[in-house]
Amino acid sequence: MKWRLITCICAVVTFTACNSGNEDIEGRTEGKHKKKSERNLTITPSNSYSDLFLDSNDVEKFIIDQKVSEEQATDLRRFYNFRNFQFAWFSKDGLTEQTLSFRTLYDYDKDSGVSRKNLDNTLDDLLNNDSLQKIDASARIKKTELMLSWRYVNYLDGKYAAGEERQLALASLVPSKKAPLMQAAEMVMKESWNEPKEYRDLKAALKRYVEIVKAGGFPTVPSPEKSYKPGASNDNIKLIKKRMAAEGFFPANDTTPEFNKALAEAVKSSQARYGLKDDGVIGKSWVSELNVPAERRVEQILINLERMKWMPEAPEGRLILVNIPEFRMHIFDNKSKEFHMDIVVGKEGNSTINFSGSLNQVVFNPYWNVPRSIVAKEVLPGMEKNPAYLEEHHMEITGEEGGMPVVRQIPGDHNALGQVKFLFPNSFNIYFHDTPEKELFKKTKRAYSHGCIRLSEPMKLAQYLLEDTDWDQGKVDNTTNEI
Repeated sequence: MKWRLITCICAVVTFTACNSGNEDIEGRTEGKHKKKSERNLTITPSNSYSDLFLDSNDVEKFIIDQKVSEEQATDLRRFYNFRNFQFAWFSKDGLTEQTLSFRTLYDYDKDSGVSRKNLDNTLDDLLNNDSLQKIDASARIKKTELMLSWRYVNYLDGKYAAGEERQLALASLVPSKKAPLMQAAEMVMKESWNEPKEYRDLKAALKRYVEIVKAGGFPTVPSPEKSYKPGASNDNIKLIKKRMAAEGFFPANDTTPEFNKALAEAVKSSQARYGLKDDGVIGKSWVSELNVPAERRVEQILINLERMKWMPEAPEGRLILVNIPEFRMHIFDNKSKEFHMDIVVGKEGNSTINFSGSLNQVVFNPYWNVPRSIVAKEVLPGMEKNPAYLEEHHMEITGEEGGMPVVRQIPGDHNALGQVKFLFPNSFNIYFHDTPEKELFKKTKRAYSHGCIRLSEPMKLAQYLLEDTDWDQGKVDNTTNEI
C-alpha cells in the first residue's frame, strides 16, 4: 500500500523581494552554469531575510574540503553572491520554514552516501531540540548550511536544468531580501515562471486584493449586538451587502436592507471560507472576519504563494491532502475526490509542519511512544507531583535514552492514539491517528494536538486504504476488540 500525502499550511511574517540592484543575472540562457556573478550589495543586515551571514572564505573552504565539482561550485558561488552571503536555511531562531519544506522535496538518490545521512541526522537533532532558542554561525551550523545549499544545487539540476528559470531559482526562490507589503505584492505579480494552475489562480486573487487596497480597502461593518437571520431587515444588512460586493462575493446592484436568500447563500459560502460554521447566520465572529483589512488578505495570499513554491507536484494515482488551516483531510484517486473528513491539528507552539510523504502502514491497537519533548515537559513533572502518574495515565517505562526514560502508553480506550494510527516515514514524528477526545471535532477551530493529525473518521480511512487486502471489516473489528 502506498499513498502519497501532502499537507498544506498557512502563516510566515516577512515578505521578500526578487533580487534587484547590482547583482548580475545576465546571460541566463547561455548554459546552466555561467561563471560570472556580482555580489548583491543591496542586501544588508537591516533588510536581509536571515540575520546570519557567511564569509566568502567559508564557501571557498567548503568547496575545497567537499571536492565540489566545478559546475556546482560555480552555482554555489552565484547562489551566495545573489544573497550577499547571508544564510539561506538558518536564522538566529533556527531552521527556516523553507528548510523544512525543501527537505521533503529533495530526491535523495543524488547523494545517498554518508554525507547525506550525516546532514539528515544533524537536521533531526536541530528539529528535535525543543530547547533551541537562538543559534549562532558556529562551524557546525555553517557546514550544515552549506551542505543544504549543495543539496539545493543538486535539486535544481533536475528541476531547472538550464536557462532563465534556473538562474531565477538561484537568485530568488529562497527568500533573501525583505520588502514592504505592497512592493512585495507588485513583484510577485510581475514574476513569470512555469507556474501551476493553482499558483496562477491565487496570483490572480492577489491582483484583485491589491486593487482593493489601492482603492481604499473594505468598508467597515459594525459588529451586531445580536445575530441576524434570514428575514431580518435593517441598515446594517445594507452595509454587509456593500462589503460583500466589494470583495466580489455578492451582486453590487442589491442594496436593499433585507436579509434575503441570496445573501444567506453568500454568507454560508464565506463562513466556510473563513473556517466558521456555515449556518448562514450573521454573527460577531463572521463580521469580525469581514472587517479584516484588505492589506491582511494580501499578506495571507503572499504567504501562501511563497509556500506553494515549495509544494511537491501532485502525483498521479491516490493522494491524501491535508489542508491544515481548513482542519480537513481530502482523499483523491486519480484527481477524483473520494471523500473528506474533519481533523484536529497541532496547537500553537506544536504546529503541524508542511511536508509530503508516502503512507505505508496502518497499525491497529497502537502503543503511543511518548515523544521525548512531552516526556520532559509533561510526564517527568507529572511523576514528580504524583507517584501514580504513570499508572493513572496507563503508561510504562521501557528503557532509558540519553539520560531520559523511554515512555509509552499501552493500547486501549484511554490511549491517546485511539484504535488505529497511520504511518508515513518522516523526520517530524507526525502521523494520523484516532483519538478518544471526539468532542474536539465539534469545534470550528481545531488546533489542539502536539503536532500529529487526529482523524474524525479513522476507521473509514482504514477501511478505504485496506479495501484491496484481506483486512475486511470483520477482521478489523476482531483485532480492535481484542483490547
